[in-house]
Amino acid sequence: MFRRLGLIVTTTLTALATTTIITTTPASPAAAHTGGPTTTPAAVADVAHRGASKEAPENTIAAFRLAARRHADMFELDVQETRDHRLVVMHDTTLARTTDAERVLPGRAPWRVRDLTLAQVKRLDAGSWFSQKYRGERVPTLGETLDALGGSGIGMLLEVKAPHLYPGIEARVARELRRHPAWLRPGRLVVQSFDWNSMRRFHRVMPEVPVGLLGTPAPARLPELAKFARQINPPYHHLTARYVRDVHRLGMQVYTWTVDSRTAARRLISYRVDGILTNRPGRLRKLIRE
Repeated sequence: MFRRLGLIVTTTLTALATTTIITTTPASPAAAHTGGPTTTPAAVADVAHRGASKEAPENTIAAFRLAARRHADMFELDVQETRDHRLVVMHDTTLARTTDAERVLPGRAPWRVRDLTLAQVKRLDAGSWFSQKYRGERVPTLGETLDALGGSGIGMLLEVKAPHLYPGIEARVARELRRHPAWLRPGRLVVQSFDWNSMRRFHRVMPEVPVGLLGTPAPARLPELAKFARQINPPYHHLTARYVRDVHRLGMQVYTWTVDSRTAARRLISYRVDGILTNRPGRLRKLIRE
């Protein structure tokens, strides 16, 4: 999925490796990232935002599996910690919106992830709020997700959510990832956060895994950030072709979010972004192929 990771040493080998990756492993477009800047990505990665979240409950194994069936290149998820330092997949820092926490744990408002143990979180239904079809779907741990999707070939964009709430979470995420070496294959995994200092820490702990920075850094800051980051991942609304070129010149990629409009997607493809996060991965994939 990455075209600039510097994994290929010579120009000849870079060209051969890039060709092989693009033609034989379309599920891993970032694997072609080879170290030198480029403004002409060979493919736009179709990234399922919280899984196929328009068709299944977000951040559940059901949504991630559906994203794989829709032939997404990657799925995006959010990781937080329980009170007993277990890594769970959840977007909000509270559980009320996407589980039945209010009913199951009535005395534990506001149902913050960090206030509950994994055993308590595992009692919750994370599917019924979306559809009775998904009744009984549970909040997955990061380890369960890595196990469930490890053999699928799909890539993963892992967001460390609100790391200031969970001191030391970077090392614990790295430890869990190392338990699942299939995910450490070049081009399969990116770790990102809105907290850029957290990503500096993660890079020090696990430099072999590319990191992405959520947000839109000022162009003047990009050279400094390029010393440790491999992606700049801004919201799409005000993204410009010039900004994408600025990022590419420094050997980084641009993954933008969250795009369900065909018009917006076409505009972003014309800007040569490297990846687009969407709630409808199947629809975006068809558009990319047009």
